[in-house]
Amino acid sequence: MIEFEADVPRWKQVADAIRERIADGTYPPRTRVPSVIQLATEFGIAQATAQKVHRGLRDEGLIYTEPGLGSFVARKPPAEG
Repeated sequence: MIEFEADVPRWKQVADAIRERIADGTYPPRTRVPSVIQLATEFGIAQATAQKVHRGLRDEGLIYTEPGLGSFVARKPPAEG
């Protein structure tokens, strides 16, 4: 669990934590990321907040969702020169 900052929406703080895990290889490309329920449990947030985390990461192209299977880390973007 993380200590939340009062002036930043919780979903953004959790999304930052997941983004860091993707960047550091904790969640490599094509591996499953925590489900909405798992995020809610781990971070002590509402499931609606956890859904915002998934939506935000999907909108950024960092994860994708396979219906019935879960959400996964997208392939790494090409290295920036």
